[in-house]
Amino acid sequence: MTASKTCLVVDDSELIREIAGRIITDLGLEADDAADASAAIEYCRAEKPAAVFLDWDLPSMGALDFLREAASLEGDRPVIILCATENDHQQFTLAKAAGAAHHILKPFDKGAIAAKLAEIGLIDPVSEAANG
Repeated sequence: MTASKTCLVVDDSELIREIAGRIITDLGLEADDAADASAAIEYCRAEKPAAVFLDWDLPSMGALDFLREAASLEGDRPVIILCATENDHQQFTLAKAAGAAHHILKPFDKGAIAAKLAEIGLIDPVSEAANG
């Protein structure tokens, strides 16, 4: 079985999940989504996505709770990309310490998502330029 090239989008906004998913599939990867952190953890345990786009402001179980749970995942852990609406250095520092090595600001567009996916090695930066 080959390594998963799936990105999981975790956001309580259906619109954000739909837009991010469409961008990810346009970039040649598979996309799936979860509306909350507990569903996302279950998905990660079962499906082993390559990356997770994680909304900071989640209801009930928050982003930091997800990150603590994700740290206990067996095998290959996904690259976690925190998605935030504010450029809050303290928030990014907390998230990074908990396991989210990357972040992206919302609202994001195809270029921002492509740049982040290229940075973590999931897509070829040259192919994004051709599709841009």
